[in-house]
Amino acid sequence: MSRFEDAKNTYKSLGVDVEAALAAVSKVPVSIHCWQGDDVTGFDSREALSGGIQTTGNYPGKATTPAELMADLDKVFSLVPGQKKLNLHACYAIMEPNAIVDRDKLAPAHFAPWLQFAKERGMGIDFNPTFFSHPMVKDNLTLSSPDETVRKFWVEHGKRCVEISQYFAEETGIPCVMNIWIPDGYKDIPADRYSPRARFKQSLDEILSVPYDKNKVFVCLESKVFGIGLESYTVGSAEFCLNYVTQKGIVPLMDNGHYHPTEVVSDKLSSMLLFHDHVALHVTRGVRWDSDHVVLFDDETKEIAKEIVCHNALDRVFIATDYFDASINRISAWVTGLRSVQKALLYALLLPHEQLKALQQENRTTELMIMQEELKTAPFGDVWAEYLKREGVEADYVSSVKAYEKEVLAKRR
Repeated sequence: MSRFEDAKNTYKSLGVDVEAALAAVSKVPVSIHCWQGDDVTGFDSREALSGGIQTTGNYPGKATTPAELMADLDKVFSLVPGQKKLNLHACYAIMEPNAIVDRDKLAPAHFAPWLQFAKERGMGIDFNPTFFSHPMVKDNLTLSSPDETVRKFWVEHGKRCVEISQYFAEETGIPCVMNIWIPDGYKDIPADRYSPRARFKQSLDEILSVPYDKNKVFVCLESKVFGIGLESYTVGSAEFCLNYVTQKGIVPLMDNGHYHPTEVVSDKLSSMLLFHDHVALHVTRGVRWDSDHVVLFDDETKEIAKEIVCHNALDRVFIATDYFDASINRISAWVTGLRSVQKALLYALLLPHEQLKALQQENRTTELMIMQEELKTAPFGDVWAEYLKREGVEADYVSSVKAYEKEVLAKRR
């Protein structure tokens, strides 16, 4: 008997159908963020990274052109199992040198190469307006700016992004998740917290005035607790964003690095799912702050996946990754994080949720603790290895990443 068959029997004795779990995890789309490959630089601006975001490290081989970034993404896709989507930021627009436009003039044509790239690989595309790293970010403010010229510029950018998202959805035949996040805030204690949020609300209302098909485009709003240079106040707080999405019927997006260090998204998911048809996630790993470290197969990542699976919400939760590490090989960072998300999903699908819930319901908490502890040493690794095998993905990706670094990354200047 193979190790996989042995593992399958072990899980069967726990009431878990391994084949059903493998079939389910292979169908869960995970949206892969393009910005790990070039340290969130993009192609439309030479501005330094701003907006409370910081990438550290100078590992060689960073992608500097669309062709390089696409090649790197292809390498990542080959090393990651499961269904995938491509997640783009607006700053990754591809423009001819003699036809460059600013972000308030972006159009679907500026993303046609990305559309072709996705369609050739059978992928959908998710999208994000880019409200940072641009000269029109004035005094750390965009959609909440008291300067009407600044505010209107960014409102127009948001409107263009809704139209581009509709274009992606119609052309690929796969819904597009469009996420709005702004870096607006103040380094020190503000005198007026109300007015910036009132302007932000007005700006969002104007952006959402653009007609779009709500079955094809899922507009999300993402909150944040603070950022570098924005330590005392962020306009788009959790309370603001939750109230806004509830009023407007759009999708809340939770980034698990965007809350106070003692808060966890895994604990929030059940509440959100009770009141929203859909919830979106940016899966990251914050170390002391929203530092966007590479996602690991750690407790919180597993708990997030467990909450989604336990409440039968795989078709209601949009899962995307969001992290960037320039201190290690960027391909490896991408693959490690994405595999960790896939591992967490499979791990969650291999848990006997109904049995565990029954033990809690019956207040058999001693047995519940024992069973939860025993499940931690179930032969998950053998099922994961089988999943990679069935997906045609090599288990040991270190040699593949090293070869790509030698043959491709090391030759970049």
